Amino acid sequence: MIKMNDVKLTNFQWPTGYYNDGIEVGIGTTDKLDFGYLVSEVPASAAGTYTTNKFQAAPTKLTKNTINQDHVLQAVVLNSACANSCTGKQGEKNALTEQQLMSQKLGIDTNLVGVASTGLIGSQLPMDKVTDGINQLSPHQDDNVTKAVLTTDKKSKQACVQIEMGGKKVTITGFAKGSGMIHPKMATMLGFITTDAGIDGELLQETLSHNVDTTFNQITVDGDTSTNDMVVVMANGMAGAPKLTSTDDADFGIFQAGLHLVLQELAKQIAADGEGATKLVECNVNGAFNDLEGQEVAKAIVGSNLVKAAIFGQDPNWGRIISTIGMTNAHVDIDHVDIEVNGIKMVQDSLGLSFDEKAASDSMGSSKIEIDVNLHVGSASGQAWGCDLTYNYVKINASYHT
Repeated sequence: MIKMNDVKLTNFQWPTGYYNDGIEVGIGTTDKLDFGYLVSEVPASAAGTYTTNKFQAAPTKLTKNTINQDHVLQAVVLNSACANSCTGKQGEKNALTEQQLMSQKLGIDTNLVGVASTGLIGSQLPMDKVTDGINQLSPHQDDNVTKAVLTTDKKSKQACVQIEMGGKKVTITGFAKGSGMIHPKMATMLGFITTDAGIDGELLQETLSHNVDTTFNQITVDGDTSTNDMVVVMANGMAGAPKLTSTDDADFGIFQAGLHLVLQELAKQIAADGEGATKLVECNVNGAFNDLEGQEVAKAIVGSNLVKAAIFGQDPNWGRIISTIGMTNAHVDIDHVDIEVNGIKMVQDSLGLSFDEKAASDSMGSSKIEIDVNLHVGSASGQAWGCDLTYNYVKINASYHT
């Protein structure tokens, strides 16, 4: 069986047959890239996962409907600074106009164009600037599109792996944005994955949905789910490797491992770049009754405000961790829970151990905190990522609109 350890991250590069652009058109009030596109030279198999928020944004709904027609896409037009969410019929019309304008520019059918927006909820897109922006876009091989989707992010999130399929080198490259309003129930904020592998569209959808559950769906920053969350994968087959049509295909395992690693890396980068965050928090749960319960416990721990605050203050307060475990619906042997923080064992059989609190506190000053929990009720596991809760998180979100 192919495992994720069989593939490794490499330097960012686009797969064969993709180009992009990112420009500034003045949608927002700051001087930054805020508009762009991502294009495949040929139609690509496509899959997506989308927010479960009831107020799903117009571009998110449009892209979902577009992909679900035939699971084929060739381009995505995107912007930051304006979410085009809760904008009524006019917002829906504006998203359709974007789709049509981009299809005309590229000379392709409208059902091959996706639309993605992020930013302030409730504002209409400035369509004069959007129209001018589409006219300005031109093919590039740089990474400016990865910057054009950023809002409160401190940096762009990028990941790339290269694998071999059928004797051909295949590249899987992704980028994402996300810093606040992160508590996904499908993916998180905006993520875009490109590959020159060939794969049936419905199989790609199944593969993406399965791997999102253990990557993007396992991160949390603040417990809020955005109206615009979306992850889209495009696979154009231009590497020349045999097309995947079944999970039984010889190269399916290595492809899935590569896709999973890219998704996981982007998810971790989003968690680490949470608004105001200073630390990435990783929780590994073992001995769970089943994988879903392992994931539930891990995500509850990294999502607890009390745990997050303790990590910010470098306080090795394991009581906050064990109380969070007890609040979940997971099976727990209340007499046999073990907890470690950064490799320092603090709890065994649900009882506190003697440990060097200063050394534990000092270890929590690092940029990554690892919490390991053993529930001792089964053989399943779960993993989740989050960040600390800082003064800056409140400061950022107290003035986001203004």
